[in-house]
Amino acid sequence: MDNYIPKWHKELELFTKVKPLIILEGNVLDSYQYPKDGSIVRLSQYLNYFFKDAGYQNVIFYDNLRGFYNTFEVEAIENFGKLVKADIDSGFIKSKFSGTGRTAPNIIRDALTQNKSSTAIVMDFASRYIITPEHMEQPAVDSFTVLLQASLETLKNLLVLVVNKVNDLPAWFYLQNPNVKIITLGFPSKEERENYVKGEKNFPSFFSRAIRDSELGYYLEHPAELAKLQDRFVALTDGFSFKEFNSLRQLCKNECRHIRDMCDIVDLYKYGIKENPWRNLDREKINKASFEKRVKGQDAAISKTLDIIKRAITGLAGLQGSSHSRPKGVLFFAGPTGTGKTETAKTLAEILFGDENCCIRFDMSEYSQGHSDQKLLGAPPGYIGYEAGGQLTNAVKKNPFSILLFDEIEKAHPSIFDKFLQILEDGRMTDGQGNTVYFSESIIIFTSNLGIFTSNEFGAREANVTIDMPYEEMSAKIRQAIENYFKINLGRPEILNRIGENIVVYDYIRSDVAKDILSAQINKIRQNLMTDKKIDVRLSDKAFNVLQESALKNLQNGGRGIGNVVESLFINPLARYLFDNAIDENAQITVDDITVTLLYPELSCSVE
Repeated sequence: MDNYIPKWHKELELFTKVKPLIILEGNVLDSYQYPKDGSIVRLSQYLNYFFKDAGYQNVIFYDNLRGFYNTFEVEAIENFGKLVKADIDSGFIKSKFSGTGRTAPNIIRDALTQNKSSTAIVMDFASRYIITPEHMEQPAVDSFTVLLQASLETLKNLLVLVVNKVNDLPAWFYLQNPNVKIITLGFPSKEERENYVKGEKNFPSFFSRAIRDSELGYYLEHPAELAKLQDRFVALTDGFSFKEFNSLRQLCKNECRHIRDMCDIVDLYKYGIKENPWRNLDREKINKASFEKRVKGQDAAISKTLDIIKRAITGLAGLQGSSHSRPKGVLFFAGPTGTGKTETAKTLAEILFGDENCCIRFDMSEYSQGHSDQKLLGAPPGYIGYEAGGQLTNAVKKNPFSILLFDEIEKAHPSIFDKFLQILEDGRMTDGQGNTVYFSESIIIFTSNLGIFTSNEFGAREANVTIDMPYEEMSAKIRQAIENYFKINLGRPEILNRIGENIVVYDYIRSDVAKDILSAQINKIRQNLMTDKKIDVRLSDKAFNVLQESALKNLQNGGRGIGNVVESLFINPLARYLFDNAIDENAQITVDDITVTLLYPELSCSVE
């Protein structure tokens, strides 16, 4: 494992022999493990080692603030100064990238076109030499032209530009240029992370001396347990840089974590918490009865939801794949309006995290425009609203242990789905400010009314399911409509693949369930009145039957429709009766009858 060589290193070995101009882009601010001795060093020191090992006599660095230098070898800048006939001031050859006098590109041209000693020049922070490649002043254009000429004329010397991204440079400098090779440095691969964690020198350095002395011997005698622990750590750190790895190592050591608990340090680093709420759940509350108090008539939907949640709690979610950084669980709630989809999400938040406010809702109709991804994730630097961040990323940074509810997902702009793909696959997202936000402790819930209505051959909307259909038939029709939407209408079957079999279809509110919902709503109103005002309101069977008859006529809108009936036929006229009769508290009222009129429902009451 200790001899692993990263892909970009191999590319550098290959192309430095045939290309005079190399552009390194990507994760260039990170530190790297040099294969020869296993030391963790900055990229500049890595390149110094690399080019010296490759046989270059002179290895020199340049940036626009300090000029030419080599802080790793004192004699290097002295030799270079003699080679290009330049003065050295305190270990630096001062020279600006563009302007008057002998500029850095002119010195570089002299170094690249000489044949006395092989020279590699690394231009560090090259993304910062110009403001923008689209609007360059003539001196900057001239400077890049000199570099281009020098790369064409050199025989055995090398020029390397280190940039954040290649398009920080003018396109004409590298496009269709056969002398250029662009090499991308990504975040450490799985193999590199394994090499770091499983190295004989590296692994013990994660722990304090006392922990090493007391525990390491056991794991060396039980290599299977050690390998399992290390493999999990490698999986959890997908997307981490080497510098973050080093921070994890130092944090684990400082916190005196036991070897068996080393994976917990990832949570501490990501979220700043020492105890993960997922490990302190009250499992007795995670049952159908906890939901049935708030969500009526959805046995099948609740059962499937609980299966997915239990899979997340036991750590079996996504077990078929290799990623340990995906969200804890993904659910897609479908079905008619007012059937309990949002209420289920809030109940989940209360059961899992102790507060229904941990259910963070996003109305996707507010994200239907082309720029909506910036609203959700944050605008890039230089754009209006950059400082504010994104609504989603801010919410997850504030509370990573939450239910993220994306309501009516079909109304979101298509660009949003690209972001959802990354969240569902990688479990992380970089916001407009460059901060990485982790979703690996969240439950993602999408809701949708897809499949309730479809369009016929003339484009007119018609019902796809009706309340008189059995649940099995209705569920099959809705699932098929959802599949057609993502595969045909949206052309994004990969979204559906990430959701998998986690589509949960909610049933219509049937008449027997509607009666229970009506009774629950009436009882809640009565309890609140008694608690707040000591007013005891009772309904006669005749009055209740009036409400029930009206509620059963309005089942297309589910529980919300029943609530509307209660509000219009009971709450509003009751408020009017209390106000008109100056009843503020301490009363017993019996509602004998409800007269239903279109504009003015009235209660017939008796007071004791």
